[in-house]
Amino acid sequence: CSSTPSNLQTATGDTRPQPVVVQVPVEVSAPALESGCWVQFYSDRNFKGELATLVGPASLESADKMTGKQLKRHIDSLVTGSKATLRVYEHSMFKDRSTVFGPNSREAGLITTLGIGGDIQSPQLECDG
Repeated sequence: CSSTPSNLQTATGDTRPQPVVVQVPVEVSAPALESGCWVQFYSDRNFKGELATLVGPASLESADKMTGKQLKRHIDSLVTGSKATLRVYEHSMFKDRSTVFGPNSREAGLITTLGIGGDIQSPQLECDG
């Protein structure tokens, strides 16, 4: 390939372009999500930051089982589906203080709502209807 300029070749002489990985948001559709029994947790206020979706019915003894480094340590906003009732506990194993969020809840700042510093350790998600 003598007609290819040397500044477009790799060290091995390869002239093929490097692969590019593009991440784009996708819309997730599943029967469980369409049923309205889900909650979305966000690491930051106003529904921003890392996101984890829990589809119910479900009980997690510890938020450590959720994905996302920030979410394991801190949840600051959440949205519940139309048939979801979420109870969150201050400590793991469903202990101590708890708060309930009903269907279609949108809580943009959990630190002030919960009074427990946004530190959710045990979520329980029940399905209504």
